[in-house]
Amino acid sequence: MKVEDFDFDLPEELIAQTPLQDRTASRLLVLHRDTKEVEHEHFRDITNYLRKGDCLVLNDTRVLPARLYGVKEDTGAKIEVLLLHQIEGDRWEVLVKPAKRVKVGTTLKFGDGKLTATCSEVQEHGGRILEFSYNGIFYEVLDELGEMPLPPYIKEQLPEKERYQTVYAKEQGSAAAPTAGLHFTTELLEEIKAMGVTIAFITLHVGLGTFRPVSVESIDDHKMHSEFYRITKETADTLNQVRENGGRIISVGTTSTRTLETIIRDYGTFQEASGWTDIFIYPPYEVKAIDGLITNFHLPKSTLIMLISAIAGKEAVLSAYHEAVQERYRFFSFGDAMLII
Repeated sequence: MKVEDFDFDLPEELIAQTPLQDRTASRLLVLHRDTKEVEHEHFRDITNYLRKGDCLVLNDTRVLPARLYGVKEDTGAKIEVLLLHQIEGDRWEVLVKPAKRVKVGTTLKFGDGKLTATCSEVQEHGGRILEFSYNGIFYEVLDELGEMPLPPYIKEQLPEKERYQTVYAKEQGSAAAPTAGLHFTTELLEEIKAMGVTIAFITLHVGLGTFRPVSVESIDDHKMHSEFYRITKETADTLNQVRENGGRIISVGTTSTRTLETIIRDYGTFQEASGWTDIFIYPPYEVKAIDGLITNFHLPKSTLIMLISAIAGKEAVLSAYHEAVQERYRFFSFGDAMLII
């Protein structure tokens, strides 16, 4: 199967640059897996498609304000740093721009010296290992000095950092938000729980690979970047119980989907686990862990549109996307939502 098979025309003006003030006011396109029927709703109407005994699985990762702007200590040259992941302690794998200015031994300063970092390693792919020094708590310093690493297709500045976090974000570590969850408010989640729907949490720290285009012609040649995941015993027991009772497991976001499918692939049942996953889901893969998915609208030819095509069928997904374009839905991270059920 070719990457070109997942292309579609998207007018640039449909790429949402800012989030709606009311998270639940986003539109919701409902695609029924069995009939391929499409319905047009608003996100707050999601309750009409849930029923007692179902389980929503949310990714509770929290986005780091991972973009830092600083200077070289010796020359004052400006440097941009993007944190990728914490190796151990204060050692982080990062991307730097311009990379040629940062060599082993280079020291960088941020926020007039509130935070400093020394390069200890240059990696093969061009990344760097930095060791940070600071007073106090690293994440508090980062929250003060860092900016949200918004996707490259968003050109506007985000005035409130929390608007790029889900209301249930807890576990620090993502380079990007699990954006399907941005549509939920605390009030809506309470309403859903009152219906008899269980809420369960997994963690998958989203990496920058989520934004990287597929650069091969054949899907089989694409290699996914690894991302860290964790599922607790409590969540695993909940999901097994829901399945045993005949309830539906509905994942919120492609990150939750990839985590759950990894668990079922590796263990055959839901169980406590953590590790790194590079699972790549695309047709004709058959999902085994979930019965439905809440997601945003994705980029043409991306691994994410391939994933939802494995769940609902490529023709049905591309037809629904064509209808979403005609109906002027808002696309990508700050855009509208889709329910595949």
